[in-house]
Order: sequence, then structure tokens, then C-alpha cells
Amino acid sequence: MRKFYSLVVRNPKKIIVFFLILTVLGAALKNLVTVNYNLRDYLPDGSSSTVALEVMEREFDGDIPNARVMVKNVTVPEALEYKQRLKDCEGVESVLWLDDSVNIYAPLETAEKSAVETYYKDNNALFTVTVSGDRVETVNRIRDIIGEEGAMCGDAVTTAVATTGTVTEISLITAFAILAVFAILIITTRSFAEPFAVMAGLGVAIMINSGSNLILGEISFVTNAAGAVLQLAVSLDYSVFLLHRYEECLRINPDREEAMTDALCRSTSSILSSGLTTVIGFLALIFMRFRIGPDLGLALAKGVAISLVTVFVFMPALIITVYPLIEKTRHKSFMPSFKGFGRLVTRIMIPLSFVFIIVAVPSYLASNANSYYYGGSHIYGKGTELGDDTAAIERVFGKSDTYVILVPNGNARAEKGLSTALHEIPEVKSIISYTDTVGAEIPKEYLDKDTLLQLVSDNYNRFVLNVETDYEGKQTFKLVEKIRDTANAYYPDGYYLAGEGVTTYDLMDAITQDTLKVNIIAIGAVFVILLLTMKSLSLPLILVFTIEAAIWINMGIPYFADSTVQYIAYLIISSIQLGATVDYAILFTDRYLEHRRKLPKKQAVRETVSSVTASVLTSGVVMSLVGFLLSYISSHGIIAQLGLFLGRGTLLSMTSVFFVLPGLLYMLDGVIKHTTIGLNFYNPKKETMLNEKA
Repeated sequence: MRKFYSLVVRNPKKIIVFFLILTVLGAALKNLVTVNYNLRDYLPDGSSSTVALEVMEREFDGDIPNARVMVKNVTVPEALEYKQRLKDCEGVESVLWLDDSVNIYAPLETAEKSAVETYYKDNNALFTVTVSGDRVETVNRIRDIIGEEGAMCGDAVTTAVATTGTVTEISLITAFAILAVFAILIITTRSFAEPFAVMAGLGVAIMINSGSNLILGEISFVTNAAGAVLQLAVSLDYSVFLLHRYEECLRINPDREEAMTDALCRSTSSILSSGLTTVIGFLALIFMRFRIGPDLGLALAKGVAISLVTVFVFMPALIITVYPLIEKTRHKSFMPSFKGFGRLVTRIMIPLSFVFIIVAVPSYLASNANSYYYGGSHIYGKGTELGDDTAAIERVFGKSDTYVILVPNGNARAEKGLSTALHEIPEVKSIISYTDTVGAEIPKEYLDKDTLLQLVSDNYNRFVLNVETDYEGKQTFKLVEKIRDTANAYYPDGYYLAGEGVTTYDLMDAITQDTLKVNIIAIGAVFVILLLTMKSLSLPLILVFTIEAAIWINMGIPYFADSTVQYIAYLIISSIQLGATVDYAILFTDRYLEHRRKLPKKQAVRETVSSVTASVLTSGVVMSLVGFLLSYISSHGIIAQLGLFLGRGTLLSMTSVFFVLPGLLYMLDGVIKHTTIGLNFYNPKKETMLNEKA
């Protein structure tokens, strides 16, 4: 490696030009990467609802209804006018209302009350709308039709709001994150130029990674919103570790090129092991069946790999080039020596270690007992326009969803039997089908073409069910199972069921199966990397437990706070927190082993705390701030909660590294010595004998 690093430090200008060209190329390609905001598209291939949607799209012109639109204070004739305007709206495929279910020209009092109040109640009209194409433009047109007094919700509206809102929020998050990183780096470095050098290196890596996302075809809204700032937060410590090593080497050897070569050689092990564990943590997400995991995992793993290349190649060239400026802008350190902090840690580390172990047990149990949201229906809550619109519709019409069942043509008796059985399910409030709306006894030739195309295709009849239930939850999932059982009784394995609640059911089924698999892969892979790099059986166990226990506490807090967790955020953060913050434990352990060769174990702990606190704080505070910025700025529930978990989890990981890991290393010092290859710990008797011989 020394030959390679020597080549790097001798050719700084060529390297800088090469990376700047890659950065410009990345910036150009970044704008060509498309972003997908629809959770449904990330369901595993072959899931029941995905197959149902594919069949329906092939058989019928109209997609499944995906929006509820309410207009207030209207008469039936006025509601019919609104329906026509919505049908004429560009991007709207179909609109269902009361007139599709009952005869509105007869007195409404004679119709079934539940069927009427599904669509018209207290002079409020509720339309079930199918939106296709550009959802943002179509939703904006619908808003123009219904005005500010109207309300709308549903999957199409959620996607449109996420598409427009996230773009603005990403810009804000990125701007605040950059300012926060600058502020922290100015405090933790000893030159006003160093923060600019670090940020330049990070910016180059992020821009190259953003442009290279084009090879993925498209990226998810989670990757688009959080990918860049997560890469910034996760990769920052590599540059900081290298800078601190370089400063140490310069004090020994004033030749800048040789000092940089020495710094690279001495820091390669800790930076590479930290980077590899982070990459492995992200790559574990690839094994998720729910495809947002692979999407984010690939983008972040690729980003960290690019950051590592940047740290080992671009950063040395940049630091050597701008070092005269770094020297000229030196300032007095704003950070304390942390020697007092080291003494404090040695006093309280053992009792805190036991407290931590005791707390970890109920936290682990609590982290597996949380209540979850699996789909997109609760992404926007109270205080957002969509959240308030949803609440307004539910106050009048209650919770409602639209399911669609496709059954094979040609069996009028089975169709009638299915319709009757579905009507007996309490949550099913109305059904629009050929059997219900027209009557199986009326020949299809007598039906107008538009109505026929909505209900009957060459191969299937379509039942459109208005169900009184939330988009997800235990009751919803039970209803989905009940409807599937009912349809299966009349059409064994020959029907298709789709709808937002059905999709969420399949989503829940897919991602809950991912949990154990992803965690085992992440933990196992990180353990193997540490085993190979540290050549120890005990140290990987100690380090993984230190961070995993912090993850359990982080994910157990929602249970004790009686709050509901976005399952996607929960699943992703487990891998991110492990991969990103195990770096701190690796750095701490490497320095401890380094000091332990020369010092007794208690003094080695004290010196380790003093020497690594600045580096860990720099990276950890940045990561935590980035997380809290995501949580505070983003109105998107999944991204906001992911940010909260990241911010809080990083603080917990730092706490465990500063106060618990030292205690575990101290108490298990003998075990570590006998289970690690190549260790040569300080031995006072041996030192005395050597001194006597000298």
C-alpha cells in the first residue's frame, strides 16, 4: 500500500483534476435520475395484489380507484355537475358516485341508507376517483375544480404531495446540513481551511454517487431524500480520522508527503474496517423482498465505497495541495483536551456497563413489540394539508377504502352468490358490479358501452367494493383475509383482489418476513469483517453487542412512549445505525489496543477516551444533527421518523461507546488478550525485567 500511497501524494494535481471531471459528470447525470414516490411499485414481484393490478390493467382501461374527493354543501344535481367536471379532467380515468350504485332519480329515502351515505351525506358529496398519468398535475387540476373548501386523500394524492413536497424539503435539509457540518468542523478542527477541505472531499464523493445512481434506472423517494445527507454523515468520520492522523504524523515527520503516506498507512486499517462494516450494513438491505431496501442499500453502499476511494485518493492530494492555506488559517483549538472526561469515564464505566446490560434486555423485548404502520396512509399526519383533508373526509364519511375483485366470466350463479356473500360482510357498504348495478338477468347487449367497459372485459367481471375500514391496521388485515376467503369459496384460486388496504396487507406480509433475515445478515457480516480485520473472537462480539444494545434501546423507546412506528423506517434504521456507528466502536478499540501495548488497562482506557473523543464527537454530532434535521424539516412520515431514529440512535451509540465499551474492554481485558492473535499487552513485570537488564 505504501507504494500506491506514495504515488498518490506525488501526483496531487492530476488526481484533483480527474476527480473534478468525475464530479462535473456526476452533477450532469444526477438530473437524469428519476424518482419513484409510489410504495406500491416496491412490492415483491409475484405478490397477490401486484398480480391482481397487472391483470386488471391488462383487462380494463381504468386503474383501481386511488383517490377520495369530497365537495361540501352541494345538492344532488350540483354533485352530478362536479362528477362530470372531474370526469372531464385530464388525467382522471374514471369517477364513481352515488348514481353508479343507486337510482338517484327516485327519492333517496327509498334507497338503502348505507349505500346512499357512502357517497352523499349531510349535503356533502364523496367521489371515488381513479387518477393516472402525471399525478402531480392531475391532483392540482382536481384541487382547482373542488376549491380550497373541498378535500381529497388517497394513494394518488399522497404520491403527488410527496413528489412536490420532498423536492423543496431536500433542498432545505441539504442546506442546513452543510451549515451544521461547517459549524461543527470549525469547532472541532484547528484551522479555518480544514472544514472546506473536508466538505470538498465529501461533496465530490456525494456528487459522483448521485450521478452514478443513473445505473439503477430510478431511485426511491427515501433514497432521494435521505441518500446524500446520510452519505455525508456516515462518511465524514473517514476524512476526520485521516486529518487527525496526518496531524500526528506531521509532528513526527515535517515532510508533508512522507507524513501523508505514513498517515494513510497507519489509518488504512481503521478506516477500511469502518468503511467495510458500513458497506456491509447497507448491503444487508439488498436481501429485503420489499424493494425500497435494495434501492437504498445499493445507493448507500455504493456511496460509502466511493467515499472510501475519495478519502484514500482525492483527500490526500487535496490536503497536500491546500496545506499551506491550512497552516495560514490556524486558530486556537476550541475543543478541550478531554483528559478530565477520560478520568470521569474510568470512574463510572463499570457500573454504567452493568446498567446498560440490564436495560438492554427489556429494550430488546420492547423493540419487537411495537405497533406499526406498513403502508403510506399515515405518512402525512395532523398539521399537513393532506392530513387535515383526510381527517375532514373521515369526519363526515368515516374511514373508507375501495377494493376491486376480478372473477372469470361465464358463471352468473357464482357471481350472484359472491355478491350476496360480500353484502353480508358488515364492512362492505356498497358494491358496483354487473350483477349489482344491472342484474345478471339483463343481457350484456342491452348495456351501454361505457358502463360495460367499466364492469366487464373479455375474460373477467369486476366487482368494485366500497368498504368501511382504514387503509391499514389489524381490522383492515382481518377484512382482507375475510374477503379473500369469501371470493375463494366461489372461485377457488381463480380470482384477483386489489386495493390500497390489500396492497398494504401484502406490504406488511413482505417486510415483516424481511426483518429477521436482514438483521441476521447485517450482524453476521459485520461480525465476520471484524473477525478478519481484528483477528479476534471476543472483540467482534463486544463491539457488535455495544451497538446492537444501543439499537434495541432506540427502537424500544416508541413502545414505552406508546407511539406507532413506520415499519419501513424501523427496518432500515437497524442496518444504518449498526453500519454507521460501529465505526466509533472500531476507532475506540483500535486506539485502546494501541495504548494497551504501552500502558496498564485503566490508563489505556483513560488515554483512549482523551484521544478519540474529538473524532467521535465530530462524526457523531454531525450524524445526529442530520437525523434531527430530517425529522424536523420533512413532512413525509417515513423520512421524518427515519431521521428521528438516526438522530436519537447516533446519540445512544455514542453514549455506549464512551461509557459502556470502555467498561467492557476493561473487564474483559484478559479474555481479549487470550482470544486475539498478535496482541502484546503491557506487562509491568516484563517491563521491569527489561529495565533491569538495560
